[in-house]
Amino acid sequence: MAAVRPRDAAAEQAARERLDRMTKPPGSLGALEDVAAQLAGTAGTCPPPLPTPAAVAVFAADHGVHAQGVTPWPQEVTAQMVANFARGGAVVNALAAQLGAEVVVVDVGVATAYAVEPGPALLSRKVRSGTADLAAGPAMTLDEARRAVEVGIEVATGLAAGHRCLVTGDMGITNTTASAALVCAFTGADPAAATGRGTGVDDPTLARKVAVVARAAARVPERPATPEAALAALAEVGGLEHAALAGFVLGAAAARVPVLLDGVIAGSAALVAAALCPVALDHALAGHLSAEPGAGLALRALGLRPLLGLDLRLGEGTGALLAVPLVAGAARALRDVATFDSAGVTEK
Repeated sequence: MAAVRPRDAAAEQAARERLDRMTKPPGSLGALEDVAAQLAGTAGTCPPPLPTPAAVAVFAADHGVHAQGVTPWPQEVTAQMVANFARGGAVVNALAAQLGAEVVVVDVGVATAYAVEPGPALLSRKVRSGTADLAAGPAMTLDEARRAVEVGIEVATGLAAGHRCLVTGDMGITNTTASAALVCAFTGADPAAATGRGTGVDDPTLARKVAVVARAAARVPERPATPEAALAALAEVGGLEHAALAGFVLGAAAARVPVLLDGVIAGSAALVAAALCPVALDHALAGHLSAEPGAGLALRALGLRPLLGLDLRLGEGTGALLAVPLVAGAARALRDVATFDSAGVTEK
């Protein structure tokens, strides 16, 4: 956190001035102009380096709240999907291959065994085998929450050494329940408004899920306003992958590498990161607007504009990966497009 600095204002201003001199009407690239300027501010230079190659870190963990019947999916699916990621068979692998991005899976708290061995594509960083039931009490201890945050920092720091764009990914059966609780705790949102259907639950299961989120969020009576309060709220109602993702955002910011946020899991984790170190979000971009209602609440609270709106709700980092070409296009346009004077084009 001490290494995190705001975006470079001079580089950002230079980017905006160049954007206005480029052979196009001012502002005609819309939100991509803001992206280009932000990339310059993060890099501290105009034009910034292209945000390639990219890497997505899929943080995986289980949740004790599974015992409350908030999903029809068995908990062992988390471990099975970890193996699927490691073998390259998931949607995130397909999209990453299309972009030439690296996929790294990080076991920060998977509760059951998986049928693959750890290696470069599967990092074993288990803090504990799943959280406790957040409906009944704290999901984890303060020390466990801190250690999980540090896992995310470590992974981001390592990936930033060889990549120019980091992408958040996640896997954990029932992790949308913890996400909704975090969104409520950090924004004051109503549990019914913040809680979605996740993997597609029916009405009775959704009602049970909302009740669980309400009970958990009620134990965080005030919105966290200090790093200590943020860590305490994370430990109370969050997940190990949420903690790691918060650290991932911090690590990317400290390394001055842009980080693309995926869906509701990443959005709720970014709320934690912003409370731990507000300036860290200077270097984050919202890849897309998830169909999960808590995602929009989190992004509005963070002041982030999603680049895509495709009604995705898969997780894994898929929506953020799809936005990588837009981010790269913004950087390339800033670098390669001629200005009116250099191209000999008459201005208005």
